[in-house]
Amino acid sequence: MTLTKEQIQATIKKYGKDDKDTGSSEVQIALLTNRIQYLTEHAKTHKKDNHSRRGLVMLVAERRKLLKYLRRTNPDSYVKITLELSIRRN
Repeated sequence: MTLTKEQIQATIKKYGKDDKDTGSSEVQIALLTNRIQYLTEHAKTHKKDNHSRRGLVMLVAERRKLLKYLRRTNPDSYVKITLELSIRRN
């Protein structure tokens, strides 16, 4: 799809606690950000692809929920991940 297995493993190593940590909020946010960036470029090229645009909106909503959860539970990690991924301007 959008990311190869090597890219996914590199993201997990960078943001996870260990190599098997795929469920933490930080890893999920990073993987969603990669997919969102890919679909954003796709939407710029294929302007009438409304099905992919809907998927993009759903991914952004999911990432927003995860960021809200992370901000509530671990504010330090929230600030760190938003700065590294340059998601939001604080």
